[in-house]
Amino acid sequence: MKRFLIRAGTAIIAAALLLISSSACRRSPSAEDETPDTSTYRPESTPPTEFEQKLKVVRDAHFEHVWVFTRIDGREFTPEDSQMLHTNAPKVVDWVGMDDKKKFIAGSNFPIEPPKLAALQKRFKIEDFSGK
Repeated sequence: MKRFLIRAGTAIIAAALLLISSSACRRSPSAEDETPDTSTYRPESTPPTEFEQKLKVVRDAHFEHVWVFTRIDGREFTPEDSQMLHTNAPKVVDWVGMDDKKKFIAGSNFPIEPPKLAALQKRFKIEDFSGK
């Protein structure tokens, strides 16, 4: 019986050592070996341009009307241009200019009156971004 217990104990110890040594040899997968989970992957979007950023600011104010004004000749706005815009579009609440002073984004809850709009169209290209 003593021999049986020694052999059984030796077999148990050998099995335990074999189990420990085989599990220690297995390498856990590193981050490089893993395939990324693409189900929730979203590529980073490109940073918006200055125009897109400022247009978003005006749109986020929830105006009914959003217009973009540029001079027909493509030059920078002058103080006279600003005066004409404010005179002919008095109900515009928000004016946002680009850093290059060649575009202005306007936001209002009221339309520009047709005669005043016609006067502005003689000097400016007007793009309507309302509801876009």
